Formats: sequence, structure tokens, C-alpha cells
Amino acid sequence: MKPSFPSVTFPNHYTMMTGLHPESHGIVGNSFYDPTLEEEFYYTNPEHSMQAKWWSAEPLWVTAEDQGVRTAIHMWPGSEANIPDVEPTYLDHYNKSELLGRKANRIFELLVQRPGPQEIEADPTLANGPQRPQFIAAYIPEVDSIGHQYGPDSPEMLETIGHVDLFIRTVDFQLTKFGLDKVVNFIVVSDHGMAPTSTNRLVQLEDLIDPELIATTEGWPNYGIRLRDPSPEHLETVYNRLQQQTALKGGFNVYLRDRNMPERFHFTNNERIAPLWIMPKVGWAIVTKTELDVSEAQANNDVFHPLGIHGYDNDEPDMRAIFIARGPAFPRGRVDAFQNTEVYNIVCDSLGIEPRPNNGTLRLPLKVDDSVPDIIPGKFNPEDEDNDGNLQFPADPNDPDANVQPAHDDAAADAPAPEPTPAAPSDVPTSDVDDEFIDNPIDAETKAEIEEEFAQEEAEAEGMDEEDWKEWFGDEFDGFKGWVDNLFGGGKGGAPSGGEELGLGLGDGAGEFDKVAEFEGGGWEVGVRPGDVGIDA
Repeated sequence: MKPSFPSVTFPNHYTMMTGLHPESHGIVGNSFYDPTLEEEFYYTNPEHSMQAKWWSAEPLWVTAEDQGVRTAIHMWPGSEANIPDVEPTYLDHYNKSELLGRKANRIFELLVQRPGPQEIEADPTLANGPQRPQFIAAYIPEVDSIGHQYGPDSPEMLETIGHVDLFIRTVDFQLTKFGLDKVVNFIVVSDHGMAPTSTNRLVQLEDLIDPELIATTEGWPNYGIRLRDPSPEHLETVYNRLQQQTALKGGFNVYLRDRNMPERFHFTNNERIAPLWIMPKVGWAIVTKTELDVSEAQANNDVFHPLGIHGYDNDEPDMRAIFIARGPAFPRGRVDAFQNTEVYNIVCDSLGIEPRPNNGTLRLPLKVDDSVPDIIPGKFNPEDEDNDGNLQFPADPNDPDANVQPAHDDAAADAPAPEPTPAAPSDVPTSDVDDEFIDNPIDAETKAEIEEEFAQEEAEAEGMDEEDWKEWFGDEFDGFKGWVDNLFGGGKGGAPSGGEELGLGLGDGAGEFDKVAEFEGGGWEVGVRPGDVGIDA
């Protein structure tokens, strides 16, 4: 999946929730200046950035709530901003230290432990309390953070992806265990990719422009510049000097918003976009001397941090995100690559709600190529797995043969979402689910439990002849049929294709993680209508 430009966290998360290009929904970067408000937006300052004045476009959870679909939003960037003045039914504040196991617990608390339509019909008093959401969106920041700190191709990144893989497997296992895999659409998305950096791919800002000429700089790694003298004549002079520097130094391009900004960026029609831009090429970075003296660092063979960056040209392969979906709304196969402006319509269709006007054009059902193999060629091959299908990681990060990059405490990039609110989930009581199941879904005990249950089911099936199997399956089906009917209201009033939707999105590094590569980056999305459930990583 192709991200929107700039390929950073906040613009792309909001694009997936609105179907709009950043120039249209107004979140044009992780940081930007609004000349009308005469204020700066900066994503790591939630008290300021989580105000509705910054967020003018309608996100999916508002679209859904306005049409009677309950939503649960778990840490999705922008969800705490009261946009416009409609809250999700359930809203969980950002908490960068939350364990993956507790995140999985939260999803299944919302899915399984809250009454649905038939339960409320049988006991109308249940309508006075919390009810089951039909769309869940959740965010996972680990991959992006590790990608910035250690680089997108590091062993640490591999290990982190393995942890998230096991988390996805845990969610999928529970969907199957409760018979929800046939009614829930499960989507995994990311918001962007990530590229490795190098001290040999740095440009000193002071070598390009006199800092005294600059009023504000916006964005990163791209530099949007507003000049102290904003006159067209002065802007033209500075632009021409920068164009001369591109030929001398390389590693970056220079654009004027209103003249030669690439049309495919959709990055012109908003006053929040600075008039002058210096944009590094993929893998390059622009730094000030207060951050790093480039000549000195290169002479000393210093290591530049962060080791991974995103935000570059959204056509670059290293910036690509992912879209993976399974469920009743999605036939098996591969779809042609599309831009993430399409996600909003796809999810709205799966929920059976009418989308607001947007920049997307795709609608369900998607046209797929069903001839592709189950294993899609990529970075990881079956040879990378053991006999149980688990990725092999270096056993000892201190082993010199493991080629592990050393950890650098100063390498961590800014968190890809607002600072956590120390409170429990805002609109619902703290989960009372037994944490024994997945207090940490990636530990050995939990992994063994999942695999043991799979093995038991396989063993039972292998020991049966056809008639025994039919009888066993009939008993099992009858056992959970009433439960599923109760859980999802007998399939009434659901999404097209008769299903719920569960979606995972890996952003920033499976999607932002504000800055990870290819399949690393993004978001999760989950839906039950039945409806939609969504998770963003």
C-alpha cells in the first residue's frame, strides 16, 4: 500500500480514517505552522495538538457513530481531539508502555464481554450499561520506535516484528477459538515504511541557507521554510540559491509550494503547507550544526541517529506500507497496490455505512488475483523459520557473530504519538479481564498454550473417520452457534458480506511507527457489526 505524502505518522493515520489527502484534512505533518491561528502544531504536545481546532475533517469513528455504529478507538493518533464534537463509544488514551498482551486483552474484552443485540433484547436493562462496539481501531507503536532506534534492517527490528507477529497470531487464534473468524473481517495496515540512515548521507542546513533568513521550519525529515521576509521577490532569490546548491551537493530537492511541487504529492492546497521546501532524498537527512556538525562527524566516523527515518517521497519502495485483510468481506488473493486514501471507503463498506466525500475511489468487493501463492516472496522466506513456523532470531544479542548493532540510549526518536495520559481508558472502566490469558502474549508459556491447543485440535481431527468427524463437527457447531447468534444478533443488520471486521494496521515501520520500512509500519483495524474492529500498529 502506498502512503500519502509526507510519509509520516499523523498525516497518514488521519488519511486512513478520512479518505482524504493531508492537504485536504489539514494534518499536513507531525509538525506545522498555521498562519491563521498563528500557532504551531506539534504531535508530541497533546495538550496543544489534541484540540479540535486543528482537526477539521470527519474521521471514520464519527461517520460510524453518526450512523448508529458503536466504535472503540484504542490509542489511534488524533482520537483524543473531540472531532468535531462526537466521541467514540469507547476511547482509550495513548500509553506507550502498554504491553501487547494487555492490548489483546482489551480487544477481547470489548468483543466478548459486552452485551450484543439479542442479549439486550432478552434483558433490556443491559442497554443501560456498556455495549459491544462494532468497529475497533487500535495502534501499536513498538515497530516504529525500534526502527528509529536500531534501523529497519536490524536484528532488534526482526525480533520486534516477531513479537507483533505472535500478537497477531494470538488475536487470530482467539477469533477462531470463539468462532468469530467467519464473521469478523481482520485487517492489518501500516502508515508508512522506513529507510536506513548514514553519516555519509547528511546535508548541513547552514551550508544551504542562512538561518537568520528563516522565520519557522516545519516538518521532518523534510524542511518546510517560512522566511522572515515573505515577499515573492525574496522567496524567489532564496529558491534560486537553493537550486544551485542541489547541483553542487546533491542528496535533496527544492520545491516551491505554488510552482513546482510534484502534483502526485497532493501537497499544495493548504496554507499550513510552507511556501518553500527542502526535501532530502530517501536515506538522507538535513541537520543543523546544533544537532550535529556533519564535517566533524564524518571525520570521526561518528554514527548518525536515528538509524531509521521515514517521511520521504511516498513513491519510494522503502516508504511502502501494507494492507492485509481476511474475512467475509475479502476474497482470497492479491490486490493491485493502492494508496491509503482507499482504506476509509473499504472499511465503511465493510461496516455497511455511507462514507463522507473523500479522495478514494475503491469500493467493495475488491478485485483480487487468486492465483498468487500463499507465501508471498519478500524479506523472509520459509527457510527463516523453524519446524513450527517461528522466525529464527539471534539467541544472544551480545554474540559478535550475530551482527547486532549496539544500543544507543540517545538514538531513540520522538514518540510517534502524543505523550500518554496517565489515566485508565477514559470512557470505560479499567478492564477486569483475567490477565492470566495474555498478560504478555509473547512469552513462552502463552505461546506454548496456543500451540498446544492447535496440536490438540489437529490430533482430534486426524484420528476421526468421515462419519466421526461430521458428528464431532456438528456437536462443536451446535455448541457455539447459539453463542455466536447471541454475540452478533443472529447476523442481523450487519456489514455487507455478512461479517464483522477486525483489522490490524502496522504503521511507521510496519506503518509509524512513524518511520519503518515496507511491511513494517502502521495500524490495526478490527470490526464487528457485526461491524468493524481496527488496530493500528
